[in-house]
Amino acid sequence: MTALLLCADPLAPARSRRADPHFAREAEAAALTAVIDHDALARGDVEEAVRRVPRDLGPAWYRGWMIGSDRYADLERALADRGCRLLTDAARYRRAHELPGWYEVFQGRTPASVWTAEPSDDWLAEAAARLGSAGAVVKDFVKSRKHEWATACHVPDLGDRAALRRVVDAFLDLQGEDLCGGVVLRAFEDFTGPEARVWWLDGAPAAVTAHPDTPGERVEPDLAGVGERVAALGCRFVTTDLVRRADGAWRVVEVGDGQVSDFPEDTEVRPLIEALSNA
Repeated sequence: MTALLLCADPLAPARSRRADPHFAREAEAAALTAVIDHDALARGDVEEAVRRVPRDLGPAWYRGWMIGSDRYADLERALADRGCRLLTDAARYRRAHELPGWYEVFQGRTPASVWTAEPSDDWLAEAAARLGSAGAVVKDFVKSRKHEWATACHVPDLGDRAALRRVVDAFLDLQGEDLCGGVVLRAFEDFTGPEARVWWLDGAPAAVTAHPDTPGERVEPDLAGVGERVAALGCRFVTTDLVRRADGAWRVVEVGDGQVSDFPEDTEVRPLIEALSNA
């Protein structure tokens, strides 16, 4: 039986093995669980983070709050020292979690993208020319600021270099220390309707759900050709977010490591957790 490592309830006593309430449904559905102190992990105290994981637990999936790729590598090493093996290793976590890791595999099915660690004015001008689109979306390797759409996310006209610089600077300022990797420009495409989140386990769709931002809006995406690309990515547990473009084509707008992808409310999580437990 494969264990599920969940984030501990930060309000529970220090020795408690109670999961964070956000993951309570998953704790109830799993046959074997342990808890990770996410706050300790975030501040770099990895030994404290894994202290409540039983020794020789064996193979496990993490299901919890997002972790930076470097912190995930620290977690993998600390768990291995306790006899617990994460079924997604650090290299594959980074591959699915960060856009530069998955972009090439999904190129052609996802908006054209360019990225850099240093968004100089010269790079922005070159990137705008390379994208070949009227507008763009600004994000880092993992997240955007879509809730600040007009000020720190969307550039309606890439020909307006001052506006591009302004949006990128606003994005960097708001991300601050949470910036992951660097700046990404994604060609703007006109999407319509809600997104669907597909949960893939060993190359097959284990669940299709609404996106957690719109939990009541479930749609059935066209998955033709997507599974082959998921298999080519070489990661066991991943998510793909798909949305219909205005011309009717289904596009992959995001790929993520399934361990840190949020599950929508009011959707039965037990079949997915049972599949993970039996993997």
